[in-house]
Amino acid sequence: MKLAIMQPYFFPYIGYFQLIKSVDKFIFYDDVNFIKNGWINRNRILINGKPSYFTVTLNGASPFMLIKDVKFTDNRTKLLKILENTYRKAPYFYETIECLKPVFDIETTFINELAIESVKAVSRYLDIKTLFKRSSEIYEDTKGMEKTARLKEICHRNNASEYHNPIGGTELYFKDNFAEAGIDLKFIKTNDIIYKQFKNDFVSNLSIIDLMMFNSKEQIKEFLDKYELI
Repeated sequence: MKLAIMQPYFFPYIGYFQLIKSVDKFIFYDDVNFIKNGWINRNRILINGKPSYFTVTLNGASPFMLIKDVKFTDNRTKLLKILENTYRKAPYFYETIECLKPVFDIETTFINELAIESVKAVSRYLDIKTLFKRSSEIYEDTKGMEKTARLKEICHRNNASEYHNPIGGTELYFKDNFAEAGIDLKFIKTNDIIYKQFKNDFVSNLSIIDLMMFNSKEQIKEFLDKYELI
C-alpha cells in the first residue's frame, strides 16, 4: 500500500495530482489547523498574462481553527465568471469549464468540502483511480499526537509500506525516522512542465485549471507522469 496525506487544496497545481496518482490511497488531512495565506482556499491563474490569485472568501478563518471547521462566504458565481472571461478563448475551455461547474454548485459552506470536491472533480476528469478518504472521518482518535508520529500511525493503520510526500517535506520529515517504523518515505519532485499559454511568456506552477485550459486530457495524463520519487 502506497499512501499520501495532504491538506485539501483548492484546484491545486499539477504536482498535487502527481502525488495523488503516485499512491493507492490519498487522505485529505482536514482535521489539522488551518494555514493562513496557504492554498486551502486559493490558487493562481493567468489574468492578462500575469499570475493572479483566485480566492474563495473565508468567513472568520484563523490558524486556531481546524480546516474542517472553516466556512466560506459564497463568491463562487463571481469566481466562475472570472474563469469564463479569462479563458474563453483557450483551446480546451469548454471541456474544462464543464468539469469545473459542478464544483461551484455543490451545497456546502465549508472550505474543506469545496477544496476536496475540486480535487476529486479534476481526478475524475483525468481518470485517476486513487482512493480518497478524510482524516476527520477516520482518524479522529489520533489528533493530539506529535506530527510525525501521527502520520506513521495512519500509515500503520493502512498497512502502508510507502509514504509519499511533496519535495518540500524534506525539511520536515526524515527517511530514517520512517524506516524505523517499517515505512519507506519517498519525496515527489515535479519535473519541468511547459506549455503554451496564449502568446504570453510561460508562467509555471499555476492552478491545474490553467493547465487544463491549454492542454488536452491526453497531454495532461502525460504530464502527470513527469516526476521523480526521491
